[in-house]
Amino acid sequence: MKILLLRFSSIGDIVLTTPVIRCLRQQLPDATLHYLTQESFAPLLEHNPYLNKVHTFNKQAGISKVIPALKQEKFDFVVDLHHNLRSFLLKSKLGVASASFPKLNIEKYLRVQFGIHRLPDKHIVDRYFEAVRPLGIQNDQQGLDFFFSRPSVNALSLPAALSNNFVALVTGALQGTKQIPEHRLQAIIEGLHLPVALVGGKAESDLGERLALRFPNKAFNFCGALSLEGSAMLLQKSRVVITADTGMMHIAAALKKPIASVWGNTIAEFGMYPYLPAEVPQYRAEVQGLACRPCSKIGHARCPQKHFRCMEDQDYPALVDWVNRQSGPMGQ
Repeated sequence: MKILLLRFSSIGDIVLTTPVIRCLRQQLPDATLHYLTQESFAPLLEHNPYLNKVHTFNKQAGISKVIPALKQEKFDFVVDLHHNLRSFLLKSKLGVASASFPKLNIEKYLRVQFGIHRLPDKHIVDRYFEAVRPLGIQNDQQGLDFFFSRPSVNALSLPAALSNNFVALVTGALQGTKQIPEHRLQAIIEGLHLPVALVGGKAESDLGERLALRFPNKAFNFCGALSLEGSAMLLQKSRVVITADTGMMHIAAALKKPIASVWGNTIAEFGMYPYLPAEVPQYRAEVQGLACRPCSKIGHARCPQKHFRCMEDQDYPALVDWVNRQSGPMGQ
């Protein structure tokens, strides 16, 4: 059987599909597995040993340019883990059997707009598995995967202060209402026993530099200095990870790291909290009882109510205490 998996974006969503890939390979060992995604996300998949081939398309050029090549592959089945109009049109062009997962857009809309809670108590990974149920595939409950390229495994050099134990602090988020405010990041760093590696992209470079200057010899800025894989390696070397609802949160979960996740405008009930084995500790920080939360299923550039209470009213001392306890007494 030749199978095509679809998930076009983004970092976290693609990492969350990895249990499906693994279980397909292990439970259908003779199958050929292909995956289609945007070219910018291919590095998340190209080292996955369970895949036979990764197809990509340019977001600006559109998906139509890859359809002729996909038709030539003569797939037997399409596993749609994106489930939108674009994936529907692609499936109609390929004309083969397919299945998709329940995206719950209506349930999410009702929760955001009217506070009506009809979301199932089910992680999105378990919902992804509904798309492979027709193939007889079951979740092995072994969590997420993240694979490094061979040359990078020992390529990350760290300052001496981080050579023993440290906390990885993810500084940014794609949406402003998911991001921990700068003064709250300062309070977190100040309260931690261990030194801190600041993780983020180029957009957080200046923020990381300000934090590193404020906490010399305790906070070390890697924002914008590492590739995605390099940032993942930094997470792997850390003792515990502090992060908002971001793609790096899911990479940390794939690496089986203890995670303290901070939830702003989004809610864990959407089903995208850290997918960790029960034995790996996690702490979930969120402000309960806010009438304006969730204000979006994705996020906004800034708080629509202008108070940002979902991040400002967090119990950051409790979060810091939990992280310090994972680190040992006084960081030992």
